[in-house]
Amino acid sequence: MGLPDENKRQKSFLLGKGSGKNDLLANITAQNISSGLISSTLVMTGPAIIILEAATSSHFTAQQTINWMFAVYFFGGLFSILMPLAFRIPITGGHSITGVAFLATVTSHFTYPQLIGGYVISGLLIFLVGISGLFTKIIKWVPREVIAAMLAGLVTGYVVRLVPSVKEMPLVGGAALISFFIATKYSRRLPPVIVAVFVAFFVMLSTQNLNMTSTETAFFFPSLQTPEFTWMGLVTLALPLAALILSNDAAPGIAALESSEFNPPIRKIVSVSGVFSIIAGFFGGQSANIAGMMTAICAGPDAGPKSKRYMAALISGIIIVLFGVFAWKIVPFIQSLPQAFVSLLAGFALIGALHSSLQAGFSGNQYRLSALFSFIVALSNVSFLHISAPVWALILGAIIAKMVEYNPD
Repeated sequence: MGLPDENKRQKSFLLGKGSGKNDLLANITAQNISSGLISSTLVMTGPAIIILEAATSSHFTAQQTINWMFAVYFFGGLFSILMPLAFRIPITGGHSITGVAFLATVTSHFTYPQLIGGYVISGLLIFLVGISGLFTKIIKWVPREVIAAMLAGLVTGYVVRLVPSVKEMPLVGGAALISFFIATKYSRRLPPVIVAVFVAFFVMLSTQNLNMTSTETAFFFPSLQTPEFTWMGLVTLALPLAALILSNDAAPGIAALESSEFNPPIRKIVSVSGVFSIIAGFFGGQSANIAGMMTAICAGPDAGPKSKRYMAALISGIIIVLFGVFAWKIVPFIQSLPQAFVSLLAGFALIGALHSSLQAGFSGNQYRLSALFSFIVALSNVSFLHISAPVWALILGAIIAKMVEYNPD
């Protein structure tokens, strides 16, 4: 019933005939501000830590690391500003946390220009999938259970680090764990991960002194990076990265919008995610796309009246853009944190991804064997023939699923 009015509102806005600034201000509520803050905090805490861990393990320079942070947050935030304004629904942008977890295992196998080339090709693949309408067909080729199990194998290594981190920093880790469980039991509004991260920061800053003098970085403008395109980058980097973004970000994000009774423009969402990811790739970031969990937060009933929920995505985008712009200041601060604390935050950030991946991978009956092998291979983190473990996990899982477990009946 309300769809024609919604279409008129979108068309009026795009033609410049809407009420503009006054309309936006009238749609701001305490609920969508709160959801926008929670959404942005979610992507600015754990994922940022994982990016810095991956950059450190790959011996990135300070400028390459800051370029990475700028690219994914600035363009992810810009996506989260433009898409809600264009369609007046809470299409929330960010970058792929599962993509970062994957990259942490493969970045050391590529040169920096090859990584940039892989990012750009991944964005191009997402764009082609979006404009062709092949999204659902590609997702169905590899069973979701296999993809979920592979992701679970990837992130398990990070989550297990919680144990030695708590042992090394018992006061900080213990307070974070207790707050996580309390929030899980009693809080329906705040995600337990965010509560644990804030408590960990508070206790750590209250009990330890951070020395940032040796890690201060002068401001510089993020610059375009030169890509190098290789077949190995296509097979072992671009294809798995695109598959992870489509299956773990685009699919849940679109599903969250549909479950909240919005009518998302699926082809446009996926293809624009590809365009923004290509641009982010040239600046050193792996993606800038619709974010599944963040979209779920901004599209849910806690974000207020349905017609005003798009403002939650807009607010989230503005905060993330600022986070990217000031990456040159934020990165040195995060790098000054104790390594055990960084591992603690990364573990908390991926608990939700591990839980949902294990549930999605092993809750069914049809693909349990293929999911199990996919999980084991990804967990091993062993590369063979210059092909990383996550790719072998997908290949082996898909073969077992199609040749051993597939039952057309």
